[in-house]
Amino acid sequence: MNREKKLNNPVASFILLTNIIFWPLFLLVGAIKMLGFPAWVFDIMLCISAWSSTFAFGVLFKRIYPGQSFIQFVKDKFKNKLKFSVLLTVSMIQVIIFLLILFFVSNNSEVDPIFTRSSWGMLIYFFFKNLLSGPLGEELGWRGFAQIELQKKHSPLKAAIILGFWWGMWHLPIWFTTGYTGIDLIKYMLFFMISILSTTIIIAAFYNLNQNLIISIAIHQSFNFFIGIINENLVDLIMYNAFLYLAAAVLLIVINPKKVLYGKVDTNINNGKHYMS
Repeated sequence: MNREKKLNNPVASFILLTNIIFWPLFLLVGAIKMLGFPAWVFDIMLCISAWSSTFAFGVLFKRIYPGQSFIQFVKDKFKNKLKFSVLLTVSMIQVIIFLLILFFVSNNSEVDPIFTRSSWGMLIYFFFKNLLSGPLGEELGWRGFAQIELQKKHSPLKAAIILGFWWGMWHLPIWFTTGYTGIDLIKYMLFFMISILSTTIIIAAFYNLNQNLIISIAIHQSFNFFIGIINENLVDLIMYNAFLYLAAAVLLIVINPKKVLYGKVDTNINNGKHYMS
């Protein structure tokens, strides 16, 4: 049996296939919504569509890493011991951002109540639905593969900016389901991209500090979860997130802890593992 030819540009192939898989799934999600299927059917299909990047990476894996095991690759992404200091730091950053947004909303908004979930049961359901329909389905491909692959040629900061742009563009069809038009849609798209780029830089920094995919999953989950439980006009909410996450990203760029974003970084990758000096 002939071995498949290795891909010359695996990241571009991954992004293209991710979108090819995502668009039909997302259209199916829209059709399910329009046809009035039960909410649980809609939620399941939404989760499945969010896994398009993992599906794409799985399809391309043998052409990206010939002779390697996909299962072992995934295991290696969670192999390194979690560093309490890294997890605590990133948690504090996101909790502070969340509290600041709550402060802005409580002082500047007439919306009541402040939270979208009125019971612990609804909050727990939203937490796990959000986890399945976002971080768990997206992070293996976008961060576990694409971010590290781009770091073979670029600094982690530049890699994060490149990846953040394409990760943001992957959300394009979602932008047009918000109901916004004109200036509101433009503002939403602008603030969304700022949020995505800033979050990607933050994920790159902390993921490289610990090299465990749980870090990027936790950051992604916190971002989506916190924004989803605050009852506020979506444009205003995404604006608060954009500027606060941008401030956090700029601070990380300036500090550049252990030179993980730029500087003397060893980004050798062996058997799907990423090592840094």
